[in-house]
Amino acid sequence: MMPVRAQVVACGGYLPERVFTNDDLTRYVATSDHWIQQRTGIRERRIAAAGETTADMATRAARTTLDRAGFTASDLDLIVLATATPDETFPATATMVQARLGMTRGAAFDVHAVCTGFIYALSVADAFLKTGQARTALVIGAETFSRILDWTDRSTCVLFGDGAGAVLLQAAPLNEPATDRGVLSTHIYSDGRHHDALYVDGGPSRTQTVGCLRMEGKEVFRHAIHRMAEASDAALAANGKTAADLDWLVPHQANMRIIEGMARRLELSMDHVVATVDRHANTSAASIPLALFEAVEDGRIRPGHLVLLDGMGGGFTWGSALIRW
Repeated sequence: MMPVRAQVVACGGYLPERVFTNDDLTRYVATSDHWIQQRTGIRERRIAAAGETTADMATRAARTTLDRAGFTASDLDLIVLATATPDETFPATATMVQARLGMTRGAAFDVHAVCTGFIYALSVADAFLKTGQARTALVIGAETFSRILDWTDRSTCVLFGDGAGAVLLQAAPLNEPATDRGVLSTHIYSDGRHHDALYVDGGPSRTQTVGCLRMEGKEVFRHAIHRMAEASDAALAANGKTAADLDWLVPHQANMRIIEGMARRLELSMDHVVATVDRHANTSAASIPLALFEAVEDGRIRPGHLVLLDGMGGGFTWGSALIRW
């Protein structure tokens, strides 16, 4: 089989209409705009409308992506959807998106790695393309975290928002022009010993109920920069690159202090870091593709740019991907 590389054809995103500001949060918990911005960099987030689900948002992001690429659902071989907030316990939310798009062949399934979910899903899709099991794959990150928040817990409810983002990958022979474009490598990790630092209580096999997000913020913060830096170093080393070669860092949008810490760790100016956390908050698996979509749409990320994706989430999970756009 001829060696191939997964190239990024297009990306898309979707944000719910409802803007929920820090001032709006003061109706629920004892907080203030100043307190939230000082600790997180977040000013506002989007909240899904009543009845609006992860599948709804994922489908909107998918359609935008296909439209940008000039593709239709019949061109797709695979959908990999990263989410920690599926519509139902089963079937996979990806199959709902598949049906709504009108895709009637190939496969669709979910990947669950919380905030690292998009990188995990990208890694899976990349492997499918490289091994010839698919030629075109839609990778989606979509979340409705507003549905699993305890709105009386100031330490968590101020941090999260809803949304969806996606990228379209297509296999391209390595002997074609511009063969250095595409997903150069992906690197994924986990350490289940840290379960209690970030999890959702409840679950179908335990309580048959959906619980709320619980987090030990200081513990998560302590690990975040170290683990994300570890994944970044692995991606750069695997490709014979250094941080100086990067055009853009697109990290998981958890907290502005973490994002700034990663920039310092890589000795990157914030002018080379895509940050949307101030307006989107933490959208978990959707945060990286949403940030990508914004930076591509406004012209910051352009063909030929070297882009590093990096994230960490509950589990703990963490990972990176290096892409030549």
